[in-house]
Amino acid sequence: MNQSVEINCDPAEMYLELLKGCLTRLLFSEYNYEPAKLLPGDVGKVLNPKLGKYLTKRGMQIVRRVKIDAEAREGGRDWPSDAETMVGLKRLDNISFCVKQILKDGIPGDFLETGVWRGGASIFMKAALVVYGGRDRTIWVADSFEGLPKPDVEKYPKDKGDMHWTFDNLRVSLEEVRGNFERYGLFDDNIKFLKGWFSDTMPSAPIEKLALLRADGDMYGSTMDVLEPMYPKLSKGGFLIIDDYALEGCRAAVHDYRKRHSIEENIVDIDGIGAFWRKS
Repeated sequence: MNQSVEINCDPAEMYLELLKGCLTRLLFSEYNYEPAKLLPGDVGKVLNPKLGKYLTKRGMQIVRRVKIDAEAREGGRDWPSDAETMVGLKRLDNISFCVKQILKDGIPGDFLETGVWRGGASIFMKAALVVYGGRDRTIWVADSFEGLPKPDVEKYPKDKGDMHWTFDNLRVSLEEVRGNFERYGLFDDNIKFLKGWFSDTMPSAPIEKLALLRADGDMYGSTMDVLEPMYPKLSKGGFLIIDDYALEGCRAAVHDYRKRHSIEENIVDIDGIGAFWRKS
């Protein structure tokens, strides 16, 4: 006999569950279709440019079919070719938990995500605000929209050797992110974009108070450039989420900042990669 599965019939929760599956693409095909290399070796060096041009002119592309590792996707341990987020289900659940708690407790302030890729986590944040009754809160969507910066090893020696700046798939334009908000019907006047390197945008950002700060900068410098100007603006009872706490540079920045400012709140693991704490 098949076991029955209990279904949460609350419309708000059902919507958020559906949205998680869409944003991660876990709801759709069990395969990714990724750009494939054309011809290998010396032959490829001669023919690939011509073949690529021929295919592009006809709106075609050679791809390879790759089976999705559902466990890795759920845990945010892969880089989806077409999803709006790579953070996985547990880190999306963490966003909805924080949003719900903030609204329940009346914690004042805006919401800020620094480092948004294709915008999926911020889109989910907006959806959670809508269904839980915080539609009028401002969400700041901050990114260079050009990928990550080259390491400034003079200022931040712990970023020496970091290669995130070379990853082309981390370069997503502001127009694409805005388009993703619009496609999900979640763009409005309360979505504000901050374009530029965090070292330039964070000190002068027109943000008075935060209820939620979600930092996704990967590197030591990109994390510290957010914490220094923004953590003091986080309200008591607000949440700080560190998406890439498992990465050495990011984790070092968090620990150095906490030590410098005598922060003792317990760091809570989310999924082995992300972590968060609530400001007391």
